[in-house]
Amino acid sequence: MILIVSFLVVVVVFFGWFYRHQVLLRDRAHLMREAIRNEEFTFRLPVKGLFFGERALQEALNETGKDIGVLLARNEVESWQRLTRVLTHEIMNATTPIASISQAYLDNPAIAGTVYEEGVRAIHDTSRGLALFVDSYRKLAELQEPVLVEIPLAAFVERIRTLYPDLEWHISIPLSATMFTDENMLRQVLINLVKNACEAGATAMDVRWNKELWISNNGMPIPADVEREIFVPFFTTKKNGSGIGLSLSRQMMVRQGRDLCLAERPVPGFQVTFIVS
Repeated sequence: MILIVSFLVVVVVFFGWFYRHQVLLRDRAHLMREAIRNEEFTFRLPVKGLFFGERALQEALNETGKDIGVLLARNEVESWQRLTRVLTHEIMNATTPIASISQAYLDNPAIAGTVYEEGVRAIHDTSRGLALFVDSYRKLAELQEPVLVEIPLAAFVERIRTLYPDLEWHISIPLSATMFTDENMLRQVLINLVKNACEAGATAMDVRWNKELWISNNGMPIPADVEREIFVPFFTTKKNGSGIGLSLSRQMMVRQGRDLCLAERPVPGFQVTFIVS
């Protein structure tokens, strides 16, 4: 009788554990499905409590999500580059003759001092200004090829820190941590992130390494309704912003087979976290 009771207890405990384990797997599937549906490919679900086969599958799914995110970012960047290349070409074709013809009229003594001079000058200045504006955005489509080298991250971030001594810095990067990247491009990306943080009122930065580079600040949070737009070229919420900084930064990382993204949840104690992966 005791053996039967013990056996039944073991069976009940086993099936109870088995049921909870299946619920855990079901919940994981739901979370990943929702992440993909919302185009959140940076999900990394924990592997604790899984069998070795399930653990290997979850790790593969985590890495696949990351790879999908990088591929989508690359396609998005290439699309914006093609669009920018076409637009700048067409606008320059239209504005160049306007600027040339209006300059010719301004050089004509018959125009100088007349009521027409002011109007012609306005046309000339506007067309020239537009040409300069477009020319400044050509770099979105004409990035140089990255030169990849292995850089020690702790020393690299320390050099960035010295550029902003008024900020409170929290750096947690092992001396052994390195990244195979274009040093100049990564420097420009980090400087742009710090500059944006300062403009958002940040007083502290947090940079840490967890197989990826996490850059956080305590400035104003990014509104939820614009999170998906911040990497779109020319999009900005700043009164005097150009809308090029984050887009260009992401393109620099994508050109290296990496990505720059906004973390779904910031590092505790900070408002905004970007990830260089």
